[in-house]
Amino acid sequence: MKDLKTGAKLHPAAQMYATEHADGKLSRREFLTRTTALGVSAAAAYGLIGLPAPAQAQEAKVGGKIRVAMEVKGTKDPRLADWPQIANVYRGWLEYLIQYNNDGTFEGRLLESWEVNEDATQYTLKVRPGVTWNNGEPFTADDVVRNFARWTDGNVEGNAMASRFPGLVDEATKTLRDGAVVKVDDMTVQLNLTAPDIAVVPNLADYPAAVVHSSFKDGEDPATNPIGTGPYVPQEVSVGQKAVLVRAPNHTWWGGTAPLDEIHYIDFGTDPAAMVALFSSDEVDANYESVGEFIDILDGMGLVKEEVVTASTIVVRMNSSSDLYKDKAVRSAIQLAVDPKVVLELGYNNLGATGENHHMFPIHPEYPELPKQTINPAGLMPALEAAGLKDAEFEVISLDDGWEAATTAAVQAQLKDAGMNIKHTVMPGSTFWNDWQKYPFSSTTWNHRPLAVQNMSLAYTSTGSWNETSMANPEFDALMTQALAIADADKRRELAAKMGTILQEEGYIINPFSRSLFSHHKEGFAGLGHHPSFEHHHYKWSVA
Repeated sequence: MKDLKTGAKLHPAAQMYATEHADGKLSRREFLTRTTALGVSAAAAYGLIGLPAPAQAQEAKVGGKIRVAMEVKGTKDPRLADWPQIANVYRGWLEYLIQYNNDGTFEGRLLESWEVNEDATQYTLKVRPGVTWNNGEPFTADDVVRNFARWTDGNVEGNAMASRFPGLVDEATKTLRDGAVVKVDDMTVQLNLTAPDIAVVPNLADYPAAVVHSSFKDGEDPATNPIGTGPYVPQEVSVGQKAVLVRAPNHTWWGGTAPLDEIHYIDFGTDPAAMVALFSSDEVDANYESVGEFIDILDGMGLVKEEVVTASTIVVRMNSSSDLYKDKAVRSAIQLAVDPKVVLELGYNNLGATGENHHMFPIHPEYPELPKQTINPAGLMPALEAAGLKDAEFEVISLDDGWEAATTAAVQAQLKDAGMNIKHTVMPGSTFWNDWQKYPFSSTTWNHRPLAVQNMSLAYTSTGSWNETSMANPEFDALMTQALAIADADKRRELAAKMGTILQEEGYIINPFSRSLFSHHKEGFAGLGHHPSFEHHHYKWSVA
């Protein structure tokens, strides 16, 4: 069977996933995510389950600007990016090979299409014809190969992409393996992996995977020489104040004409109460996120509310590099002294679903149903006493951003009630972000990602780029390698269940809830639906 849109042969697993969807094993979103990751077009994927593809939006009115309230962080080498707000600025001119959409589908952007062999060890990437950089140079397979070399360089400190393509890397040099990424011709690239990996496509769509030009110098700020393939360029990027994107002059963007003339990001800090005043005084047209009781307040102002159910979450984690958290019995006792239901209520106004301390949620294809943990505050002090930590002073650190501080305070309060001598330290972003991976005990927000194995690989494998717990469990690492191989839903869940059990037993994390996400905007704008991963697709935005 062929994909009628791309002409490519449908991956043999696509029909299997359609059957699993029909049998109730996969939700529609899970089905779309799995099939489009294999190179099946969205139209063909919808067709496999007997649904029409969503209608394409009509051509939008060209002109106008939008003012969005969002923290403006410093733009930096995209592979070093560790916050989606950073990417939302450089996304104006730096594009991606593949895009993750609100409905769960993956869509080619700088790639026209891709094909995956049956065991996911070989990916054939087809470059989109007619794409040019805004300096007039054509975008070709050479650009794709060069960016893979950048992404896979594990010798670059802070490279968020380094651990995402293990099958392409030479373990000895921590760089791209010879023959791993091959230019077939000017418009085709072939990936040859040493092991199956179903996370290649989702990882190419994640925000640190923006594609840069050959003139880009490693480690530099991309805003200083904004050569890209996208429709906008930065007019101003002032950290903590504002960022302005304007339509790129004399650049014929491959996607047509992006509707808005200008996009203004305005930084008014992290106090959600400020958002009410900003909308009231007509200083902003939209915001990055609405939280807590302010959601109802903004609703009452006649604004349009955007909502999406996600696997976005917060992890209050312990780092075993600290002597306080080396003992697994201590970590487990701390984990089980905290009731996720209480944290969800106090920290996030019950606007989500309780977590199970393993960083997986029902929206994920791999989600397993594990036995419920027994919350046991009475077990905390005996564990601390046995470890000689009965009189130790503990500290949990959080960002000062509304719900994050409230969530961490709810964790601290329960631990204190259980007898622990613990304080809660709140830090401004300018301080917190400098060492966010190194704190002994702190909370960190984690973006929604389509597959649970993405976050779990980044955060809990011994080679994970964002491993903030210092966890190094050989069994977990081996299971992750297996989980990245294509298998049916039930077998994948078996592996996920084992990994989830290890995370619970190791006790490194308190993962209290997943978040429903909200944002607001004024009437008169279109295309501002809240993306599950906080991505801003500027070319979709317009004045209605």
